[in-house]
Amino acid sequence: MLRLKTSLLWLLVLVTAHVTEGAGRPRQRLKLSEDEELVWGSRDHTTSLRSRKTSSPETAAGPEPGDAAAAFKVPTLDGEFSYQPGAVRGSLVIHAFTNKSGFLECLWSSEASLFSLVQDLPERTQVLFVSLDESAVSDALWMREQLQRAAMHRKEVLSRLHFSPVPVFALGNWIPRVLYYWGCMGINCGLTQAVFTSEGWNMPVIVKRLDARYDWLMGRWGQGSYQLIDAGDGCDPSPSVAGAVAWVSEGRCSFFVKVQSMAKSNASGVLVYALPGNPIQDMNCVGEECYSPLRIPAAMVHLEPSVTQALLSAQKINVSFQTTPSPNFFIGIDQQGVLSEMGWFLYPTFSFINWQAQWFNFYADLQMKLENPVKNVSVFDKVQMQGQKGAVATVDLPLGLLDFDTLELDASLSCPGRRDVSCAPWDHTVQLFVCCDQLSPYCNMELGRWITAFRRGIGRWLTDVSPLIPLLDSNKCTFTMKTVPWAMPWIVSLNLRFSVSNQTGDRLRPFRVMSLFSGGTFDKNYNKRYQPIKFPVPASTKKVELFAVITGHGSDENGCGEFCVTSHHFLINAVFNNTHTFDSAGTALGCAMQVTGGAVPNEHGTWLYGRGGWCDGLQVNPWRTDITKQLDMTGFESNTVIYFGLFDGQDPNPSQQPGYIIMSSFLVFYK
Repeated sequence: MLRLKTSLLWLLVLVTAHVTEGAGRPRQRLKLSEDEELVWGSRDHTTSLRSRKTSSPETAAGPEPGDAAAAFKVPTLDGEFSYQPGAVRGSLVIHAFTNKSGFLECLWSSEASLFSLVQDLPERTQVLFVSLDESAVSDALWMREQLQRAAMHRKEVLSRLHFSPVPVFALGNWIPRVLYYWGCMGINCGLTQAVFTSEGWNMPVIVKRLDARYDWLMGRWGQGSYQLIDAGDGCDPSPSVAGAVAWVSEGRCSFFVKVQSMAKSNASGVLVYALPGNPIQDMNCVGEECYSPLRIPAAMVHLEPSVTQALLSAQKINVSFQTTPSPNFFIGIDQQGVLSEMGWFLYPTFSFINWQAQWFNFYADLQMKLENPVKNVSVFDKVQMQGQKGAVATVDLPLGLLDFDTLELDASLSCPGRRDVSCAPWDHTVQLFVCCDQLSPYCNMELGRWITAFRRGIGRWLTDVSPLIPLLDSNKCTFTMKTVPWAMPWIVSLNLRFSVSNQTGDRLRPFRVMSLFSGGTFDKNYNKRYQPIKFPVPASTKKVELFAVITGHGSDENGCGEFCVTSHHFLINAVFNNTHTFDSAGTALGCAMQVTGGAVPNEHGTWLYGRGGWCDGLQVNPWRTDITKQLDMTGFESNTVIYFGLFDGQDPNPSQQPGYIIMSSFLVFYK
């Protein structure tokens, strides 16, 4: 990462060209210091600053995620906000606004975004709003006014929102260093801009832009320059835009229709400009539109008079696209006073602040649970997991294992570096296998399952796998945790937590497990591979439980098995149908709603969507159901169990590449 002095970085976004702020907000013009020079001329018109003096690592470095946040005080519109480690019961989010960002403009002008913050901000969370610009006073007043209007029906939340009129570069504490040192590297970070040039201009015209969302937009802006052609409102096809970027006004039809019409006209991209006085908006699909992918990029900008005038006079205009680095827009401090990255804001809504705050609450509650007295066995302590082997450890288990009736897996996944950018970019299944006796039928059974997060370095979960205690049938066991061998490395930690849930003498303990069915390719032959399994109930059994860990992956034409609703049936004695259905699969916020249970928030990619029995950055919770009353418990007659999986109530029958099901299922016998 480029290391620059603080005074350099708050000038980073300055371009001596004409930079349009838009939406009636004042333009900012700052002077370069004697130690700085403006660098212009890269192939994609990227503007940057460099120092004529060399900064030492000591002056360039700053706190990292995971470091303790130091105390600070900040003047606010209502007096002063003071942060003292340990004094704040909840978490704190610091948001740095700049009027140079189209993303932040939309974040603050969207009624839905503002309402989400005041309506859903967790009770134990406070937010400090600061400004990166010289217009910090007017910015603070404007931000407070926006949220006061949104909070008309929840005014109590306003006491936890604090607005500083002092610009970030004048705060005089550690906040500027963290904002600038961490930088803004992910989706909707930095300053996305459109650069207009013409032969008659001395300097380019640069305006902020907000790209349309990835839901229906397949194209991305290229490195080159495009001719800009006026296409009116863009609602109807226009042959004149072929090979060019279409310049269209908002209104008359939806954003989707505009982009679709220009795509049919063979345009290379679309720039939608806001009508005078209107803010930049979030360009996204609605309803059925989201099932129609488009092949060209699009973005929204403000109406630039000089561009409009040039087009009216038939002057040739070219446009290119750049992202100028910026300080970070968000910092988190959790309940333990630890600095945290806030992750990726995939689209402009304050819901991403709420989701991170919800996770802070989850993690604080988890820390309290981990303080409960247990017999703790360390398996992995920050061990790298990668390749075909994964992470492997052989450990001694406590004596008197049968005295315990509860086994919890305390697992965490972190990244090779302290920043999210060091994390693996894809979601993969992580499985924990155990073998205590090579000759045992239990050898290499699955004990736990998790899913890695998209480029986020946080994640810790406590998973109850008590029914599987009988798998630990020796005093020394080997544990293997691994994911796909081609995945980037993860740093894993794992503790086994043994305890007694019921101190009375009549508690039931699992004493035997019987393996049932595994998954496989979810195609027309999926259910043909399974036959009924007959089993007796062992003597002295008091309870029998069905235990299964099931996840769907891959995607055929129906989105199966990751994004389709599947049902999984265990039929006992041809009468009792025990069904587990993934009814949130494919929903827009199915996994975002699981943050309170430990799902890692604000990941890269499609982490928000519901999935087939799992979420990115979350443990896979076992499905358990008591089937005692469905069985012949005498031990004289055999019982039967059969499994089948369905899509839309029928056997799967995909016409293209099928998905697959990963399943471990057991019968657990208690006495």
